[in-house]
Amino acid sequence: MSPFHELHDRHRATLDAALDAIQSRAFLAHWPEPPSGKIYGETAQADGEAAFKALLGARFDALKQEGAARWGGAEESPYGFPLNVTYPLFDADTLVARANAAFPPWRNLHPRERAGLLVEALERSAKNFFAIAFATMHTTGQGFIMSFQASGPHAYDRALEAVALGLQEQTRFPESADWEKPMGRVSVKLRKNFRACGRGTGVVVGCSTFPVWNSVPAIFANLVTGNTVIVKPHPKSVLPVAIVVADLRAALADCGADPDVVQLAVDGEAPLALTLAAHPGVRLVDYTGGSAFGEELERLPGKIVFTEKAGVNSVLLDSVDELDPVLENLAFSVCLYSGQMCTTPQNFYIPAAGVREKDALVPYADVVRRFGEKVSALVSNEKAGPGTLGALQNPATLERLDAAQRLGFPVALASIPVAQAGFAGARSHAPALIEVPADRPDTYLKEMFGPIVFLIRTADSAESIRLAARSAATVGAITFAAYTTDSAMMDDIEDALLPVGAPVSFNLTGPIWVNQAATFSDFHVTGGNPAGNASLVDPAFIVRRFFIAGSRRPA
Repeated sequence: MSPFHELHDRHRATLDAALDAIQSRAFLAHWPEPPSGKIYGETAQADGEAAFKALLGARFDALKQEGAARWGGAEESPYGFPLNVTYPLFDADTLVARANAAFPPWRNLHPRERAGLLVEALERSAKNFFAIAFATMHTTGQGFIMSFQASGPHAYDRALEAVALGLQEQTRFPESADWEKPMGRVSVKLRKNFRACGRGTGVVVGCSTFPVWNSVPAIFANLVTGNTVIVKPHPKSVLPVAIVVADLRAALADCGADPDVVQLAVDGEAPLALTLAAHPGVRLVDYTGGSAFGEELERLPGKIVFTEKAGVNSVLLDSVDELDPVLENLAFSVCLYSGQMCTTPQNFYIPAAGVREKDALVPYADVVRRFGEKVSALVSNEKAGPGTLGALQNPATLERLDAAQRLGFPVALASIPVAQAGFAGARSHAPALIEVPADRPDTYLKEMFGPIVFLIRTADSAESIRLAARSAATVGAITFAAYTTDSAMMDDIEDALLPVGAPVSFNLTGPIWVNQAATFSDFHVTGGNPAGNASLVDPAFIVRRFFIAGSRRPA
């Protein structure tokens, strides 16, 4: 028995539980999400912070990617200080050559062997959740809790989801079959064998705001299906991805596999993403980020490309049982990580007559005022506000925020800076609420990434539904939230939004927000509108990464 097969047996229960959840769409969290000392060890957070600080101002040599002629890096914390971490730099030809050399033996492993090894790698790397969290916090600007959850348990659950689904899809059909065709007095008997084969080398192009969460599903989908991977993180958010890749390479080497199955590619003087994606030795491309570059990648000839691009997410307000819990939920949704989530709602469609609360009608102006009060109350809460907002990853987001408030439309709530304790230079700002007429789609039918909210006054809820559906169909949407007590309207909303690929959340209050996508249950992005052509994690995200070839011989 190979050591890889033993690893599958060791982690079979984990894989089976993941597959059960995928099939039932029930709740599963293999790695607990609270960063609790009782779960991860009383000193885990302090140890992780110390490990992060030890990386600052030094060469990141844990990758053990040998032969680099140059080192480089240009990361700065949105909380106000440079990281000064440098990474080995390689050209595209070198990275692709190494990946292609590692491909044949990795492809020839059985899918169960790859799956077992990959779960082993995840379990080992999970011991570094806190170091990865601090690296995420100080490259993206996320608050610590979000950094831990998004780059730790939530991301690794998505990776496990990809591994489990990849194993299922590659073993869906029998590996061999005895085939007999009756032909009168005689019959033809053949022995047929079938093999799932990876396609080659993949490139995963990461984003600056969720560098781990958005990358590991593609990394592990490629690996479990027998492909090698070159991971190209955003140049401003390299460190958390570098830790994950270093952990993966160490686990591969320890278990007897070639660590060049996965490599890190860091930009030098020139960007590497397009050069790598267009390289003739690359077959698969995964991308998260802005639409313009995503569309350029989608047009590359001869590549299989998976994208998550930009969209405009909407909220429809019609009728509620109680307005305050709704507005509190939505205030948190727009404040969470300062609106720098691809799932954050941007456009709020509100009827001109107002929102019905039980048997009374709350006028439009009162809805706007009370929403602003809920946002202000959250951001001014010294315990909850700063950690919820985090910091703006890119200075361009602050420029966009300032420009949005100068568009000439009424500003219902102006953005204010928010202090982050211990980080005097933090780039942290509260959301702005801006009222935009319904007849100005030139303004609101484009993504305004960051803490920018447009309040759109519509004739009625029917117009709100029509405008939201047009938005999703034309510019894309990853989430859609609706608040109505009318069951017939719920049906109308589903009929209008689901066919254009916009998942709908109804009447969320309390600790479940439209921003959230649950691993093993929710499909993140549908691939059904311009916001992206792929979904995390559905079968199409897996099966295009391999093919099945068969052989026949007389029985």
